[in-house]
Amino acid sequence: MYEQLKTLDSISLNFNAAGINTINIVLAIIMFGVALGIKFHTFKTIFTKPKSIIVGLLLQWFGLPFITFILTLVLSRWITPTVALGMILVAACPGGNISNFMSSYAKANVELSVSMTAVTTVFATLMTPFNFALYGKLYYDYLNLKASALPVLTISFMPMFKQVLLLLGIPIVLGILFSNYFPRLTEKIKKPFQWLSLVFFIFMVIAAFGQNVHLFLHYIQFIFIIVVIHNLFALTLGYTGASIFRLPKIDRRSLTLEVGIQNSGLGLVLLFNPAIFPQQGMGGMLFITAWWGIWHIIAGLSISSIFRKKSL
Repeated sequence: MYEQLKTLDSISLNFNAAGINTINIVLAIIMFGVALGIKFHTFKTIFTKPKSIIVGLLLQWFGLPFITFILTLVLSRWITPTVALGMILVAACPGGNISNFMSSYAKANVELSVSMTAVTTVFATLMTPFNFALYGKLYYDYLNLKASALPVLTISFMPMFKQVLLLLGIPIVLGILFSNYFPRLTEKIKKPFQWLSLVFFIFMVIAAFGQNVHLFLHYIQFIFIIVVIHNLFALTLGYTGASIFRLPKIDRRSLTLEVGIQNSGLGLVLLFNPAIFPQQGMGGMLFITAWWGIWHIIAGLSISSIFRKKSL
Protein backbone atom coordinates (compact mmCIF):
# COMPACT_ATOMS: atom_id res chain seq x y z
CA MET A 1 0.00 0.00 0.00
CA TYR A 2 2.86 2.37 0.86
CA GLU A 3 4.49 1.94 -2.55
CA GLN A 4 1.19 2.50 -4.37
CA LEU A 5 0.48 5.69 -2.43
CA LYS A 6 4.02 6.92 -3.04
CA THR A 7 3.18 7.11 -6.74
CA LEU A 8 0.65 9.85 -5.96
CA ASP A 9 3.42 12.23 -4.96
CA SER A 10 4.50 12.53 -8.59
CA ILE A 11 1.34 14.53 -9.32
CA SER A 12 2.12 18.19 -9.91
CA LEU A 13 -0.27 20.99 -8.98
CA ASN A 14 0.07 22.91 -12.21
CA PHE A 15 -1.72 26.20 -11.63
CA ASN A 16 -0.51 29.44 -13.11
CA ALA A 17 -0.68 32.73 -11.20
CA ALA A 18 -4.00 33.69 -12.81
CA GLY A 19 -5.56 30.36 -11.88
CA ILE A 20 -4.38 30.58 -8.28
CA ASN A 21 -5.63 34.16 -7.94
CA THR A 22 -9.03 33.13 -9.32
CA ILE A 23 -9.34 30.29 -6.82
CA ASN A 24 -8.31 32.58 -3.96
CA ILE A 25 -10.86 35.23 -4.94
CA VAL A 26 -13.66 32.67 -5.25
CA LEU A 27 -12.82 31.19 -1.83
CA ALA A 28 -12.86 34.67 -0.29
CA ILE A 29 -16.34 35.18 -1.77
CA ILE A 30 -17.46 31.82 -0.38
CA MET A 31 -16.17 32.66 3.09
CA PHE A 32 -18.04 35.97 2.87
CA GLY A 33 -21.15 33.88 2.17
CA VAL A 34 -20.46 31.61 5.15
CA ALA A 35 -20.17 34.67 7.38
CA LEU A 36 -23.62 35.85 6.28
CA GLY A 37 -25.05 33.23 8.62
CA ILE A 38 -23.05 34.57 11.58
CA LYS A 39 -24.88 37.13 13.69
CA PHE A 40 -23.45 39.03 16.63
CA HIS A 41 -26.10 37.49 18.88
CA THR A 42 -24.88 34.01 17.87
CA PHE A 43 -21.88 34.52 20.11
CA LYS A 44 -24.15 35.07 23.13
CA THR A 45 -24.35 31.28 23.39
CA ILE A 46 -20.70 31.22 24.36
CA PHE A 47 -21.47 33.24 27.48
CA THR A 48 -24.97 32.04 28.38
CA LYS A 49 -24.38 28.31 27.85
CA PRO A 50 -20.61 27.94 27.66
CA LYS A 51 -20.09 24.28 28.57
CA SER A 52 -21.13 22.70 25.27
CA ILE A 53 -19.25 25.10 23.04
CA ILE A 54 -16.12 24.99 25.22
CA VAL A 55 -16.12 21.19 24.98
CA GLY A 56 -16.69 21.45 21.22
CA LEU A 57 -13.81 23.87 20.72
CA LEU A 58 -11.47 21.71 22.79
CA LEU A 59 -12.38 18.70 20.65
CA GLN A 60 -12.07 20.65 17.38
CA TRP A 61 -8.90 22.63 18.09
CA PHE A 62 -6.95 20.20 20.24
CA GLY A 63 -8.61 16.77 20.24
CA LEU A 64 -8.96 16.19 16.49
CA PRO A 65 -5.44 17.34 15.49
CA PHE A 66 -3.91 15.26 18.29
CA ILE A 67 -5.95 12.14 17.48
CA THR A 68 -5.07 12.60 13.80
CA PHE A 69 -1.38 12.84 14.68
CA ILE A 70 -1.58 9.59 16.68
CA LEU A 71 -3.47 7.94 13.81
CA THR A 72 -0.76 8.96 11.31
CA LEU A 73 1.86 7.38 13.57
CA VAL A 74 -0.14 4.14 13.82
CA LEU A 75 -0.57 4.06 10.04
CA SER A 76 2.98 5.20 9.23
CA ARG A 77 3.92 1.75 7.88
CA TRP A 78 1.17 1.96 5.25
CA ILE A 79 0.84 5.67 4.38
CA THR A 80 3.33 8.11 2.90
CA PRO A 81 4.44 11.32 4.65
CA THR A 82 2.40 13.48 2.26
CA VAL A 83 -0.75 11.43 2.90
CA ALA A 84 -0.15 11.89 6.63
CA LEU A 85 0.31 15.64 6.15
CA GLY A 86 -2.93 15.73 4.16
CA MET A 87 -4.73 14.17 7.13
CA ILE A 88 -3.13 16.70 9.50
CA LEU A 89 -4.06 19.60 7.21
CA VAL A 90 -7.72 18.52 7.11
CA ALA A 91 -7.79 18.16 10.91
CA ALA A 92 -6.33 21.67 11.25
CA CYS A 93 -9.07 23.26 9.12
CA PRO A 94 -12.18 24.81 10.74
CA GLY A 95 -15.56 23.11 10.71
CA GLY A 96 -17.42 22.97 7.41
CA ASN A 97 -20.47 25.20 7.02
CA ILE A 98 -22.63 22.32 5.72
CA SER A 99 -22.61 20.98 9.28
CA ASN A 100 -25.23 23.61 10.15
CA PHE A 101 -27.66 22.19 7.60
CA MET A 102 -26.91 18.64 8.75
CA SER A 103 -27.48 19.59 12.40
CA SER A 104 -30.87 20.96 11.47
CA TYR A 105 -31.74 17.77 9.57
CA ALA A 106 -30.48 15.61 12.46
CA LYS A 107 -32.70 17.48 14.96
CA ALA A 108 -29.58 18.60 16.79
CA ASN A 109 -28.76 21.91 18.50
CA VAL A 110 -28.54 24.20 15.47
CA GLU A 111 -27.62 27.24 17.58
CA LEU A 112 -24.62 25.33 19.00
CA SER A 113 -23.66 24.17 15.51
CA VAL A 114 -23.74 27.70 14.10
CA SER A 115 -21.77 29.01 17.08
CA MET A 116 -19.13 26.31 16.66
CA THR A 117 -18.77 26.94 12.93
CA ALA A 118 -18.62 30.69 13.53
CA VAL A 119 -15.93 30.54 16.22
CA THR A 120 -13.73 27.93 14.52
CA THR A 121 -13.97 29.82 11.23
CA VAL A 122 -13.14 33.18 12.78
CA PHE A 123 -10.16 31.75 14.67
CA ALA A 124 -8.96 29.58 11.77
CA THR A 125 -6.57 32.39 10.91
CA LEU A 126 -4.58 31.38 13.97
CA MET A 127 -5.49 27.76 14.72
CA THR A 128 -5.16 26.24 11.22
CA PRO A 129 -1.53 27.25 10.63
CA PHE A 130 -0.66 26.59 14.29
CA ASN A 131 -1.98 23.00 14.36
CA PHE A 132 -0.61 22.11 10.94
CA ALA A 133 2.85 23.48 11.73
CA LEU A 134 2.91 21.81 15.16
CA TYR A 135 1.79 18.31 14.21
CA GLY A 136 3.39 18.37 10.78
CA LYS A 137 6.76 19.04 12.40
CA LEU A 138 6.17 16.44 15.12
CA TYR A 139 5.32 13.86 12.47
CA TYR A 140 8.48 14.59 10.49
CA ASP A 141 10.59 14.56 13.66
CA TYR A 142 9.14 11.15 14.47
CA LEU A 143 9.88 9.77 11.00
CA ASN A 144 13.46 11.02 11.16
CA LEU A 145 13.99 8.36 13.80
CA LYS A 146 12.57 5.70 11.52
CA ALA A 147 13.83 6.56 8.07
CA SER A 148 16.95 7.94 6.47
CA ALA A 149 15.33 9.93 3.67
CA LEU A 150 12.12 11.98 3.58
CA PRO A 151 10.47 14.30 1.10
CA VAL A 152 11.56 17.87 1.76
CA LEU A 153 8.80 20.11 3.02
CA THR A 154 9.15 23.42 4.82
CA ILE A 155 6.27 23.92 7.22
CA SER A 156 6.23 27.66 7.93
CA PHE A 157 3.69 29.29 10.22
CA MET A 158 3.76 32.90 8.97
CA PRO A 159 3.13 32.32 5.22
CA MET A 160 0.14 30.12 6.04
CA PHE A 161 -1.08 32.57 8.70
CA LYS A 162 -0.96 35.48 6.23
CA GLN A 163 -2.78 33.47 3.58
CA VAL A 164 -5.52 32.29 5.95
CA LEU A 165 -5.89 35.85 7.26
CA LEU A 166 -6.39 37.09 3.71
CA LEU A 167 -8.75 34.30 2.64
CA LEU A 168 -10.72 33.97 5.88
CA GLY A 169 -10.18 36.89 8.23
CA ILE A 170 -11.11 39.79 5.96
CA PRO A 171 -14.06 38.10 4.14
CA ILE A 172 -15.52 36.87 7.44
CA VAL A 173 -15.38 40.28 9.10
CA LEU A 174 -17.01 41.86 6.04
CA GLY A 175 -19.65 39.09 5.93
CA ILE A 176 -20.56 39.50 9.61
CA LEU A 177 -20.83 43.27 9.25
CA PHE A 178 -22.95 42.91 6.09
CA SER A 179 -25.36 40.43 7.70
CA ASN A 180 -25.87 42.65 10.72
CA TYR A 181 -26.33 45.92 8.87
CA PHE A 182 -28.29 44.55 5.89
CA PRO A 183 -30.38 41.68 7.35
CA ARG A 184 -33.11 41.67 4.66
CA LEU A 185 -30.67 41.54 1.78
CA THR A 186 -28.68 38.88 3.63
CA GLU A 187 -31.70 36.58 3.82
CA LYS A 188 -32.16 36.86 0.05
CA ILE A 189 -28.59 36.02 -0.92
CA LYS A 190 -27.65 33.52 1.81
CA LYS A 191 -29.04 30.43 0.05
CA PRO A 192 -27.43 31.21 -3.33
CA PHE A 193 -24.10 31.54 -1.54
CA GLN A 194 -24.58 28.10 0.05
CA TRP A 195 -25.14 26.53 -3.36
CA LEU A 196 -22.16 28.46 -4.69
CA SER A 197 -19.91 26.94 -2.02
CA LEU A 198 -20.85 23.43 -3.17
CA VAL A 199 -20.25 24.32 -6.82
CA PHE A 200 -16.93 25.88 -5.86
CA PHE A 201 -15.71 22.75 -4.12
CA ILE A 202 -16.67 20.62 -7.12
CA PHE A 203 -14.81 23.09 -9.34
CA MET A 204 -11.66 22.76 -7.22
CA VAL A 205 -11.78 18.96 -7.30
CA ILE A 206 -12.26 18.92 -11.08
CA ALA A 207 -9.46 21.46 -11.53
CA ALA A 208 -7.13 19.43 -9.32
CA PHE A 209 -7.83 16.06 -10.95
CA GLY A 210 -8.72 17.14 -14.48
CA GLN A 211 -5.47 15.80 -15.92
CA ASN A 212 -5.08 12.93 -13.46
CA VAL A 213 -8.46 11.19 -13.50
CA HIS A 214 -6.90 7.82 -14.30
CA LEU A 215 -4.68 8.05 -11.22
CA PHE A 216 -7.62 9.08 -9.05
CA LEU A 217 -9.66 6.08 -10.20
CA HIS A 218 -6.69 3.75 -9.84
CA TYR A 219 -5.84 4.73 -6.26
CA ILE A 220 -9.27 5.65 -4.91
CA GLN A 221 -9.55 2.36 -2.99
CA PHE A 222 -6.52 3.26 -0.86
CA ILE A 223 -7.54 6.90 -0.34
CA PHE A 224 -11.10 5.80 0.40
CA ILE A 225 -10.03 3.49 3.24
CA ILE A 226 -7.75 6.10 4.82
CA VAL A 227 -10.34 8.90 4.68
CA VAL A 228 -13.12 6.64 6.02
CA ILE A 229 -10.96 5.61 8.99
CA HIS A 230 -9.92 9.21 9.67
CA ASN A 231 -13.47 10.55 9.39
CA LEU A 232 -14.79 7.75 11.60
CA PHE A 233 -12.30 8.75 14.29
CA ALA A 234 -13.40 12.39 13.96
CA LEU A 235 -17.12 11.57 14.25
CA THR A 236 -16.48 9.20 17.16
CA LEU A 237 -14.35 11.80 18.92
CA GLY A 238 -17.16 14.35 18.67
CA TYR A 239 -19.81 12.03 20.10
CA THR A 240 -17.59 10.36 22.72
CA GLY A 241 -16.12 13.63 23.93
CA ALA A 242 -19.58 15.16 24.30
CA SER A 243 -20.78 12.04 26.13
CA ILE A 244 -17.84 12.03 28.55
CA PHE A 245 -18.71 15.58 29.58
CA ARG A 246 -22.37 14.54 29.89
CA LEU A 247 -23.69 17.10 27.46
CA PRO A 248 -27.39 16.93 26.47
CA LYS A 249 -28.12 14.43 23.69
CA ILE A 250 -29.12 17.22 21.33
CA ASP A 251 -25.67 18.79 21.83
CA ARG A 252 -23.92 15.46 21.34
CA ARG A 253 -25.44 15.24 17.89
CA SER A 254 -24.19 18.73 16.99
CA LEU A 255 -20.64 18.11 18.20
CA THR A 256 -20.51 14.77 16.36
CA LEU A 257 -21.21 16.60 13.11
CA GLU A 258 -19.07 19.65 13.91
CA VAL A 259 -15.94 17.63 14.68
CA GLY A 260 -16.58 15.19 11.84
CA ILE A 261 -17.09 17.79 9.09
CA GLN A 262 -14.12 19.93 8.09
CA ASN A 263 -13.68 22.83 5.67
CA SER A 264 -11.42 20.86 3.34
CA GLY A 265 -12.06 23.44 0.61
CA LEU A 266 -9.78 25.77 2.55
CA GLY A 267 -7.19 23.00 2.67
CA LEU A 268 -7.29 22.65 -1.12
CA VAL A 269 -6.82 26.38 -1.64
CA LEU A 270 -3.84 26.39 0.71
CA LEU A 271 -2.37 23.47 -1.24
CA PHE A 272 -2.71 25.42 -4.46
CA ASN A 273 -0.66 28.31 -3.04
CA PRO A 274 3.04 28.04 -3.96
CA ALA A 275 3.98 30.44 -1.15
CA ILE A 276 2.91 27.77 1.38
CA PHE A 277 3.43 24.41 -0.29
CA PRO A 278 5.85 23.34 -3.01
CA GLN A 279 4.00 22.52 -6.21
CA GLN A 280 5.86 19.26 -6.75
CA GLY A 281 5.42 16.03 -4.82
CA MET A 282 2.25 17.02 -2.93
CA GLY A 283 -0.14 14.63 -4.69
CA GLY A 284 -0.81 12.60 -1.54
CA MET A 285 -2.00 15.69 0.31
CA LEU A 286 -4.15 16.73 -2.62
CA PHE A 287 -5.91 13.35 -2.90
CA ILE A 288 -6.64 13.10 0.84
CA THR A 289 -7.94 16.67 1.12
CA ALA A 290 -10.14 16.48 -1.98
CA TRP A 291 -11.66 13.08 -1.18
CA TRP A 292 -12.31 14.10 2.44
CA GLY A 293 -14.47 16.96 1.13
CA ILE A 294 -16.57 14.50 -0.84
CA TRP A 295 -16.73 11.77 1.79
CA HIS A 296 -17.70 13.93 4.78
CA ILE A 297 -20.86 14.98 2.93
CA ILE A 298 -21.82 11.31 2.48
CA ALA A 299 -20.89 10.38 6.06
CA GLY A 300 -22.50 13.50 7.53
CA LEU A 301 -25.82 12.91 5.77
CA SER A 302 -25.76 9.25 6.83
CA ILE A 303 -25.16 10.11 10.49
CA SER A 304 -27.78 12.86 10.32
CA SER A 305 -30.34 10.42 8.97
CA ILE A 306 -29.63 7.98 11.81
CA PHE A 307 -29.97 10.75 14.39
CA ARG A 308 -33.17 11.98 12.78
CA LYS A 309 -34.85 8.58 13.11
CA LYS A 310 -33.90 8.23 16.79
CA SER A 311 -35.78 10.04 19.50
CA LEU A 312 -33.80 12.22 21.93
